[in-house]
Amino acid sequence: MELIDMITSKENLNRAYKKVVANKGASGVDGMTVDELGAYIRENKDTIVQSIRNRTYMPKPVRRAYIPKDNGKKRPLGIPTVLDRVIQQAIAQSISDIYEEIFSEFSYGFRPGRSCHNAIKQALDYLNEGYEWVIDVDIEQFFDTVNHDKLIQILREQVNDSTTLNLIRKYLRAGVMEKGLEKATITGVPQGGPLSVVLSNVYLDKLDKELEQRGLRFTRYADDALIFTRSELAANRVMKSITEWIERKLFLKVNATKTKVVRPTRSKYLGFTFLKHGGEWKVKPTTEKKKKLKQKMSEYLKRNKAISRPLAETTKRVNEIVRGWINYFRIGMMKQFMEEFGTWLRHKIRVIVIKQWKMPKTIYRNLCYLNRKNKNGFDHEAIYKVANSRLGWYRRSGMNVVNFIISPDLLENKIKDNAGLLNPLNYYLRKVGI
Repeated sequence: MELIDMITSKENLNRAYKKVVANKGASGVDGMTVDELGAYIRENKDTIVQSIRNRTYMPKPVRRAYIPKDNGKKRPLGIPTVLDRVIQQAIAQSISDIYEEIFSEFSYGFRPGRSCHNAIKQALDYLNEGYEWVIDVDIEQFFDTVNHDKLIQILREQVNDSTTLNLIRKYLRAGVMEKGLEKATITGVPQGGPLSVVLSNVYLDKLDKELEQRGLRFTRYADDALIFTRSELAANRVMKSITEWIERKLFLKVNATKTKVVRPTRSKYLGFTFLKHGGEWKVKPTTEKKKKLKQKMSEYLKRNKAISRPLAETTKRVNEIVRGWINYFRIGMMKQFMEEFGTWLRHKIRVIVIKQWKMPKTIYRNLCYLNRKNKNGFDHEAIYKVANSRLGWYRRSGMNVVNFIISPDLLENKIKDNAGLLNPLNYYLRKVGI
């Protein structure tokens, strides 16, 4: 059976369709939604499959969108049509089946059963074995600069099917639609489609094989790669030679300012940095990632917006954000940060609660009720001073009366609709099994 027949088989296309529907996502240039896709495929399936097999199918251009990066710049995304996403997914599934047995053990990005955490743990293994000099390899605009001819040449080594290669090349050259104008794509694999991540791994597998042949310790997640050596001298030698190899053999540009030899504590990888604790190398979230979490939370909890929402709605969304962040960074050391962040977060919520009560008499009445119900022991005069204070909302919410009456336990367990505020420290400690 030819590979194109496997790609367009009913079973493979159904699996691809279900994956695309599950991922949802925005419409492409034709405006068709995921909800409309099923009916369209049922009516046109035979025509679509036949056009793919006889090489007359023409993918539509991807729709250009931008997402913000941590450094303030924007990353370009290419959003294919929902139909093209299904076909790309079908190709990706079949290509992955071929390459999973070939890919390096030390490649972790966008592969089944592998994750960022695996890449980080591999890096820690190298450091704890004594490979304490790190070469941080930065490929400049990798997804935008992949050479199409080189990629097809690499694919041809394992994919011996001209119709499949012809279809992949069409996707590479499908073009980009931005502000109503269509632009040709001469190089690059637009991020956003299911095929791009598989093709990027196929392309960079050549780098993996070169590093393995040289006997080097490395870990790679997509285009983020670290190489580890025992000495600074060896690290500088490897950086120079591997940079030349990447530019000469893969036709990629290595960023000379960002590619550098550093000690582990100066290295940043997948949102983590390294530290030595008790004689052993560990990881922790970078300062930038911690700041970004607080910025995101501050934006969502802006008082003028937050007081107009029900408190239960606010806490549910806050909990989603915090859980997601901790689930990713849980392998890092961050007990102190979680404690400080929890204190800061509870203060922000108290500000919202007090401001929602608004009038001094309402603040006084509610604080008195909670004080009496939970036996906090404050007298009426202390509560009256808080309720009628001329201090701003933020400072007033930090006073002892408010901190003790609107306690962590109250916020975690007594908010209506089972929407108690998550305690970041407790959740993190549960995740790491402490």
